[in-house]
Amino acid sequence: KDGTPGCTLVTTDFSDHEDEFVKCDCVVVGVSRDDCLTHAEFRDRNGVNIVLLSDPEGEVCRKYGVLQEKELTDGVRRECLVRSTFVIDKKGVIRHAAYGINPRGHAMEVFDLVRRLRS
Repeated sequence: KDGTPGCTLVTTDFSDHEDEFVKCDCVVVGVSRDDCLTHAEFRDRNGVNIVLLSDPEGEVCRKYGVLQEKELTDGVRRECLVRSTFVIDKKGVIRHAAYGINPRGHAMEVFDLVRRLRS
């Protein structure tokens, strides 16, 4: 969710290292259920330059298995996003999937993975 501490950390980190990903012929894209206007405000407020896509109905999130139903402490069930990263090659094949990632340092972990996959 735009503006949450984890989202802000991981998105700005990927944005700060976007040039390194581009040198490896990679495109970094973020997807969330926030709408396009919220994404625009978030990008402007935080100096983010990576592409942010909007999935308000959760269609893409469900297809990638990141929208999961969880039971909250009061017994109510609710759909929640699991922060995840996918490395997809030019043929559309998922080369790596990571669910429940830790935002701190994650962009560089993914960059190292991309470099290893290229060799």
